[in-house]
Amino acid sequence: MSGSKKYSVSLPEGLAEAVRAQAGRGGFSAYVAEALEQRLAMEKLAEIVADFETDNDPLTEEEVQEARALLRHERHDAGGAAA
Repeated sequence: MSGSKKYSVSLPEGLAEAVRAQAGRGGFSAYVAEALEQRLAMEKLAEIVADFETDNDPLTEEEVQEARALLRHERHDAGGAAA
């Protein structure tokens, strides 16, 4: 992530405390940034699938499961936790 800017957001107290406990001291912002990056990636992926299915048959359950397995493998190889 290049550069940072401070923003103010409101979160449910229980959620914020759970994140703070999970992220540890000083890791709250990085934890939230990673969650937002993952959310944006999932939304972009949904757009890609929708565009694909506009011109092609819908993906089969098998194709979806194969894609999930590939994504888990890539995340694991990149040092992320497997889903």
